[in-house]
Amino acid sequence: MTKTNNRQTNKHTKAVIPFIPEAEFYFSKGVDAFYKRKFDIALKWIKKAAEADPNEALYPAQMSIIHTEMGAYHLANQILTDLIENHGEDYADCYYLIANNYAHLGLLKDAQKYASIYLEKEPDGEFKSETEQLLTLLELSLSDDEEGIDFLQEDEIMIYQETAFHHLQRKEWQSACTILTEMIKLFPNHTMAQHQYHYALFFLGEREKAIELEKRLYQQQPESTHTMTNLIVFYYEVGKLGQVETLFEKLKNVYPIHFEQSLRIAIAFAHINRFDQAYQRLSTLPKAKLKYHLDYFRYFAKTAYALNLKNQAKKIWAEGCRLHADLASEALPWFD
Repeated sequence: MTKTNNRQTNKHTKAVIPFIPEAEFYFSKGVDAFYKRKFDIALKWIKKAAEADPNEALYPAQMSIIHTEMGAYHLANQILTDLIENHGEDYADCYYLIANNYAHLGLLKDAQKYASIYLEKEPDGEFKSETEQLLTLLELSLSDDEEGIDFLQEDEIMIYQETAFHHLQRKEWQSACTILTEMIKLFPNHTMAQHQYHYALFFLGEREKAIELEKRLYQQQPESTHTMTNLIVFYYEVGKLGQVETLFEKLKNVYPIHFEQSLRIAIAFAHINRFDQAYQRLSTLPKAKLKYHLDYFRYFAKTAYALNLKNQAKKIWAEGCRLHADLASEALPWFD
């Protein structure tokens, strides 16, 4: 009887042992979904592979590529940076992938830095040709911004920028246009001044002219966050909602490292009433670095109020008014 029970026990045990696929199986399923452009499914499978074998660097590397394909460039770079920290020189290709993601985000100097690092580490690497082409494009784009600007002019540019910023934050559009027009004459290749001039010009009432000027820059730099945030606001104001939606789709997966670019996107989303997305970004920005940005307080308070976070909205607005008397004289932003 004992033998019979043992046989039954062994038979039962064998019947309930689950089939546990190895990490390679999960990965192969993920790669298959990736080539079918089913990116969400691909991520799920490859995450399973990474959980099954957390020491295999190939799996997070592939996840970063999927995030890049989905437009989540910032998230892709976080994964790649972790790979470099954990695996060192074994994954030099990460530098090229990071550079490519930065280029998509419009962070051209960062892209140039990582592309150069890749060529230093892998002068005959798999991505040599792509990296050289990327560097050529980056050098052309950066030269457009920096041509004719030397070290001695930097202080003068800073004075113009700070003055223009003061007027823009206070919605003093005519004063902003005047200072920016002068700045553009002196530094015609300084694109930031052009973006700011178009914004001030639009709200001064020259809407069609501002849109046409900004569209020219968009044709030159279609990945520029400043151009896209300007145009999404302009199109929203004139009722071109199809163009608004197109730009929103391009911007929603852009997460710049520089906080001012992140703020610009968050404000654009709040302006077009995409409050969930705006709040997600505004609530993670470094408040200490934004105390001079009146728009930060305007749009953060407006966004929180729109999401029924009324107490938070009032606290944000009260803090802004305490720091800036100009805000205290304005109407409450959620009624604007």
